[in-house]
Amino acid sequence: MSIARFKFPPRAVNRRQSQPASGQKVFMVSEIMCYNENMSNIFDKINKLAGEYAANLKRAIGERSEEMKSDDNSHHLIYQVLGISDKEGTLIDEYQNKGRFLYKYAGSFLEEAAILCFEHKHSEAKRKIRIPNTQGSRPKTFEIDCLVGNDAYEIKWRDATTDGDHITKEHTRLKQIKSSGYTPIRIMFYYPNRSQAAKIQQTLETIYYGVGGQYYYGDKAWDYVKNNTGVDLLGLLEKIAAKNING
Repeated sequence: MSIARFKFPPRAVNRRQSQPASGQKVFMVSEIMCYNENMSNIFDKINKLAGEYAANLKRAIGERSEEMKSDDNSHHLIYQVLGISDKEGTLIDEYQNKGRFLYKYAGSFLEEAAILCFEHKHSEAKRKIRIPNTQGSRPKTFEIDCLVGNDAYEIKWRDATTDGDHITKEHTRLKQIKSSGYTPIRIMFYYPNRSQAAKIQQTLETIYYGVGGQYYYGDKAWDYVKNNTGVDLLGLLEKIAAKNING
């Protein structure tokens, strides 16, 4: 009798190997459903937050625009001396005021959205924690945007400061965070364009690593949030932006 006669047909073997146990199949589907539900939950929170900030921004700009209608524009004389027409000067003043509100609200929104991501992943996450300053007399306390275990996060949408004193203040803050037993981590989503502001950030990056901290900006900042929290914050924001633009 030939041994070959007792071999399983190739199709039967493939079918048996490719068919997972029923319990395993149910677990995988359940896992996917749970993941989708979690992502839907954090998306809804960030989308709601965006709506609130957008409404507040619109109201603030509207109120300021009304105030500006009764402004004393005698300073436009100097604009005109420098070759700027009265009409253009009015537009410059208007958009300068709008820009100040926009930058303020954009920074606060992105900071809070990032904190929501950390809270979504880490139930022990704490926001806006203050620690006493033992490095000097001023300020009395330093603020940590988000604290997760021993990781102390400083979250910025961008930092375009050109103030050299900013370096000294930040160095003191970092030393205090480190001496309090935490690891300072800076997350900045958008790097400044101007060279002087970029030099300030390069110095800050050196200081962060010098005290044993971490510093992430640009794509690395988005990736850090995604890898640490499981939330693709950039993808969620792009989705919200597309909805606002396209209707």
